[in-house]
Amino acid sequence: MADSNNITSNQTCVMIATSVSTFFILVYSILFLVGLLLNCFIMKFYFQQQASSSLMVYLKNLTAADFLLCLFLPLRIVHYASSSVPIQRLYSSFGASAIFLNMYASIIFMGYIAVNRYLKIVHPSRIHFLQTIQAARKISLITWLILLAPTVIYNILLLITQPLVSAGPGCCSVFFSELGSVLHKTLHAGCIIIFLLVFISLVVFYYSISHRVLQAQQRQLASSGCEKLLKSRRNMLVLVSIFCVCFVPHHLVRLPFTFLCSKGFVGQVLYYLKEVATLVSVFNICLDPVVYFFLCKAFRAQLSQKTESLRAQVNIQQPKKENENTEQQLSILQSTATSQTSEL
Repeated sequence: MADSNNITSNQTCVMIATSVSTFFILVYSILFLVGLLLNCFIMKFYFQQQASSSLMVYLKNLTAADFLLCLFLPLRIVHYASSSVPIQRLYSSFGASAIFLNMYASIIFMGYIAVNRYLKIVHPSRIHFLQTIQAARKISLITWLILLAPTVIYNILLLITQPLVSAGPGCCSVFFSELGSVLHKTLHAGCIIIFLLVFISLVVFYYSISHRVLQAQQRQLASSGCEKLLKSRRNMLVLVSIFCVCFVPHHLVRLPFTFLCSKGFVGQVLYYLKEVATLVSVFNICLDPVVYFFLCKAFRAQLSQKTESLRAQVNIQQPKKENENTEQQLSILQSTATSQTSEL
């Protein structure tokens, strides 16, 4: 039985070239450092303030998802750096699941933010139930539980049914038994459905807001009302753009790689495309702060306040340096004059 489960990495896996691995290690390391700095700053801001709106609740959860994704990136870096079986097994059974769990948490919370902004435009005079802070907290908690439950079950079953591996593989598929492969495809099918639902919602919301802006311009409504609609459309465009840049390429490649072809030359090409697309999807940890800047007034205010304080410090330090230089020049001139007088 053990022999039948013994699988070598060459049978089912694409080995990544050393130069390509080095590229991925370098880029992921930069993303990790930049993303960690940005998300630590944003988390410090959000957790210093109480949630004053449902939007703030969703932004906090989006920040948490990005921060957690960032923390698990070292496992992906080690996955490229080492070919040892224990490290690859750790990444395949835990690291990859954690990264993709937080990625789809980001996708879902971006969808919630879009719904929140859309409801504010559709019902400007009243607060919908889904826009209340209590509803946002409950929805966020349920979302995390729904994401965690299948991920934990998947990882437990994967560990129980994992076959023996004789050499360090380049991908996770060699650790899948028949049951593990079915679970893997089922989980990805669910993830693709989540992505499609959020993507379609974002496109529909943006189209609806754009249509309302066009109607307002045709009716020549008050400039303040039209300006608010234009601002809402801009915010939705930022959200849709970041979503499309980060997540659309990943799913365009992931779908054929997982369900259609993962062997031969085509499988090798799809594998490399999948790795690049996954790298692009991780860029959201650095791009999501743009969403915070456009959608959160308090964040913009604190950022501008810190920028002004830094400028003030620079402006104070410059005159001090100039005064110090002037004093040094005067002291040099005085010492020169004194020496000349003594010589006379």
